[in-house]
Amino acid sequence: MADCRIISLIASATEIVYALGLGDKLVGRSHECDYPAAVKALPQVTSPKFKTDGTSYEIDERVKAIVQEGLSVYRVDAAMLERLQPTQVITQDQCQVCAVSLADVEKAVCELTATSTEVVSLNPNSLADIWKDIERVGAALAVSEAAHVLVEQLQARMKAIADRARRSGSRPTVGAIEWIDPLMAGGNWMPELIDMAGGTSVFGQAGKHSPWLSWDDLAASDPDSIVVVPCGFDIEKTLEEMRFLEENARWGSLSAVRSHRVFVGDGNQFFNRPGPRVVESLEILAEIIHPEEFQFGHQGRGWVRFDVGVPAPGG
Repeated sequence: MADCRIISLIASATEIVYALGLGDKLVGRSHECDYPAAVKALPQVTSPKFKTDGTSYEIDERVKAIVQEGLSVYRVDAAMLERLQPTQVITQDQCQVCAVSLADVEKAVCELTATSTEVVSLNPNSLADIWKDIERVGAALAVSEAAHVLVEQLQARMKAIADRARRSGSRPTVGAIEWIDPLMAGGNWMPELIDMAGGTSVFGQAGKHSPWLSWDDLAASDPDSIVVVPCGFDIEKTLEEMRFLEENARWGSLSAVRSHRVFVGDGNQFFNRPGPRVVESLEILAEIIHPEEFQFGHQGRGWVRFDVGVPAPGG
């Protein structure tokens, strides 16, 4: 589509647009769109209504306070939207804290008068939905064939990993933690990724929103491995937050902690972005769950082993 002017209001959609070869057609982005790096040069069209620094507990309290008032967590810069004159605005209506609300986007677009703007709304709850969203973006941008090819390529890469993981024989239990304080388990596509990587997910249900998690549930399930990938947090930020897990009296008794099988992943760049890099998320999990089978080179960049505060074996 030679004459399109795209604004992406969700990081995963930005990555989809680039993967479809249309990165040069983007004219605006959300405040969270940061990959590939070139997109950061574009003007921001959204901003959060709350302070994004602080602990996971403080952030959670701020977000809940806004949501409980029936308000959107993010604001749209309608003046910037008007200035950029987009032909397509890509957003989502899957999660009210993941991106600006669909209602706010539609309201802002309605105020545009100089152009006809199509709102493309994504709703990823599972891997199948991610593929549908890529196809949906491709159709809206008149590159349906490219979208179809992209989906096939991503699926083929993931199938190769799943087939190899299946041959490994063992299927250790894995507990994915998507938020630290309060505890939240990984849902949506996370259980599917764990299964494909050769593990058995003990929390969450494929295709369903991430559920809150009690310490009793965590202790009762006692997974072989724990993967901590908070939404919106990189590895450094998550490592700072791990003290809130360590402070709980039950943490040290968990099998994953005692066997040094606790891992921290980049939840911001990988696991919580339902776009093309879901394949890299699977690669990371495969490296963690079956290190004897998989080495993709993500360790140290996409994930690290967490051993702080844990006595060394025999020590």
